[in-house]
Amino acid sequence: MPNTIFKTSTPCSDITQLPDLGVKKADFIADFKRYYSHRLGRDQNCRSPHYAYEALSLAVSDRLVERWKKTYNTYREQDCKKAYYLSMEFLMGRTLSNAMLNLGVTDVVGEAMYELGLDIEELIEAEPDAGLGNGGLGRLAACFIDSCATLQLPVTGYGLRYEYGMFTQTVVNGEQVERPDHWLKNGNVWEIERPEYTNCIKFGGRVEEITDENGHKRKILVDTHDILAVPYDTPIPGYKNGTVNTLRLWKATATEEFKLDEFNAGDYAESVAAKNTAENISMVLYPNDANENGKALRLQQQYLLASASLQDIVANWVGRHGSNFTHFAEKNCFQLNDTHPSVAVAELMRLLMDEHGLSWDAAWTITQKTMAYTNHTLLPEALERWSVGLFQSLLPRIMEIIFEINAHFLAEVATQWPGDTERLARMSLIEEGHGQHVRMAYLAIVGSFSVNGVAELHSKLLQEGLFKDFYELWPEKFNNKTNGVTPRRWLAACNPELAEFITEKIGDKWITDLSELKKLEKFLNDKKFCKKWYELQQNAKQKLIDFKKTEHDIDLNVNALFDVQVKRFHEYKRQLLNVLHVIHLYDRIKRGDTENWTNRCVLIGGKAAPGYYMAKRIIKLINNIAEVLNHDPEVGEKLKLVFMPNYRVSAMEKICPGADLSEQISTAGKEASGTGNMKFMMNGAITIGTLDGANIEIREEVGDDNFFLFGLNESEVEGMRHHYDPVNIINQDEDLKRVMNLLESGHFNQFEPGIFDDVINSIKSPDDMWMTIADFRSFIDAQKRVEAAYQDKDLWTRMSIINTANSGKFSTDRTIQNYSDDIWHLKAVTVK
Repeated sequence: MPNTIFKTSTPCSDITQLPDLGVKKADFIADFKRYYSHRLGRDQNCRSPHYAYEALSLAVSDRLVERWKKTYNTYREQDCKKAYYLSMEFLMGRTLSNAMLNLGVTDVVGEAMYELGLDIEELIEAEPDAGLGNGGLGRLAACFIDSCATLQLPVTGYGLRYEYGMFTQTVVNGEQVERPDHWLKNGNVWEIERPEYTNCIKFGGRVEEITDENGHKRKILVDTHDILAVPYDTPIPGYKNGTVNTLRLWKATATEEFKLDEFNAGDYAESVAAKNTAENISMVLYPNDANENGKALRLQQQYLLASASLQDIVANWVGRHGSNFTHFAEKNCFQLNDTHPSVAVAELMRLLMDEHGLSWDAAWTITQKTMAYTNHTLLPEALERWSVGLFQSLLPRIMEIIFEINAHFLAEVATQWPGDTERLARMSLIEEGHGQHVRMAYLAIVGSFSVNGVAELHSKLLQEGLFKDFYELWPEKFNNKTNGVTPRRWLAACNPELAEFITEKIGDKWITDLSELKKLEKFLNDKKFCKKWYELQQNAKQKLIDFKKTEHDIDLNVNALFDVQVKRFHEYKRQLLNVLHVIHLYDRIKRGDTENWTNRCVLIGGKAAPGYYMAKRIIKLINNIAEVLNHDPEVGEKLKLVFMPNYRVSAMEKICPGADLSEQISTAGKEASGTGNMKFMMNGAITIGTLDGANIEIREEVGDDNFFLFGLNESEVEGMRHHYDPVNIINQDEDLKRVMNLLESGHFNQFEPGIFDDVINSIKSPDDMWMTIADFRSFIDAQKRVEAAYQDKDLWTRMSIINTANSGKFSTDRTIQNYSDDIWHLKAVTVK
């Protein structure tokens, strides 16, 4: 039987071998008209830009698809080694502008739309942000797969196709209000459903042992509750190289979507109950896990991702090689993006043993040679832990395998350290105490051949702290891979005027080799160059002002210092410290201490997790302070505070080109890396920051004079922790005392008494893990240095150029090349 639908030996060449689609203006005009009229049924009377966006996206997507097929066939013909990037998040942002850039058709498409009387920017703005991530983790994954395609590395991304994103953040009376982010309500023109690759995911049931036809004993699951995982593929284009890789996202569906007998009996709700239950798994990114149902849903999400992806990869292998897994580890590598997908370790064991008959030792050898783990956090509470009871209920066979992995592992530890029962307890995959819990990060470490952090300090602290016992056992496993961002989206696309100016001066090689930006330093003393750089920065600030005017009825002064902090809200990121500085500036204005003043616009954005009370209180505080100072005529243009709601990728594309100062002020030793710091730096903003995460490496690249350093370092933070006395710090600092008095007097909540008491108490508590005010004085002093530097326009422009020129290290092209060279061992594949 032929393995295709074609019945002849030379199948339908007129269908499968079409001429390449053109990329000239006339080609895009013709395809746009065809899609707009015949596919979407619209005409000149349609007023919605959505349909014009969709018609253009379909035309661009066609060009991606033909390159996509060539890429797939080239990889298949060469039988090259592949890597698979498993991540719960892929924060892709908008696709159209990035696709046009990487295809090299941005200008020609813009001209085509102009000829049709359409504004390309309006069409780009009509695309919703893909709601597939929350913050840095997801954005990093998106940058990574962009770089993999640009470097022509055979890497596939695997994630979940969430129906709803994190949430749409609105602000009502200063409070964060979460609304559904139904980003798929109008469909997604960039994806292709692939139902032929659907996989069955088994939950619950019980484990039975059987003897197969060869006389071998195997474990099987019976009486399970089954869910189907349906793949949706999105093309990921490299930059002008013909390579288009794949992002495969799984949607959960029921095995039987509709029960007709229930419907006919009048039980309409029950007739679709299985469908609704199944689809809940991929409905929302990160459901609230404060209750048991939420915990179960989170674990189901993680297992769905791991099982569906591994089944897909193993099935592809078996289709080409049969059940011979001798060379499987030579041809495949799995990168686990943080701890969420770590159940993949046990799932691969299950597939190899239960489905394909491998022995424990053979399966474990393959698993340990193919799994690699990236850790993204230094916060112990952020590491995944699941109760054994929940695991046994949802995934009984996986729990058995984890217990056996743990038994083998502890035997190895006991051999290395005989009689060290405390070490055995610390390193066990099963945490004892108030109920047993599975330590998922430990499972990932034990099952992987590589464990990496994402900045030099982060990796060092993992080895010396969080994973110290494992580092002592397996030092060869541990390595560092400093994060980066893609320069295509985060400079070339989001700041086209600056990108064009850079290309005019040094050529366009920097777009794929960011170290080329170092050549900009030869223009530091070129007055004409520096003048143009300053003008471009001011233009970007004006665009940011115009963007914010659509959300805020507030006038911002383009000549003021744009002081920006945008990131996920968490106490360790210390948005609260930033706010205390704003109150200090307000206090100075009210006291008349404004000699040699630097006007400043403080822009803060980010979402707080729905259940994170303190982070949401801080958002409320920011908005209350903004309400007071932005309406005080005495303050005027000296100081503005703006909270930017619904921070997202497309917003950051407007924000980072318009920032002067990048606030990276986390408590030292708490931020793994950060990537926002890199985006701002790449666009010429200067960092004010602690010695935390990638800040350290940014400072090394730009030099001490082009980075505003403040605060305790990581060892000093830990040294102070046991005698931290915030009340004493307040009493010894007159500026801080006045700031606290304004807070405690209710100046910013005169009609809402007591609403900030918990925030005030946290500041004054010796148990404040984030030591918010330990760095207050140092922060204020650093901000004074910022003001002095900003007043010297030539000095600030020079610092800005130096930051951009030295951002080469922070390209994900460099990061991914390091992953490939040191972990994946892939070879670049030129697409035919």
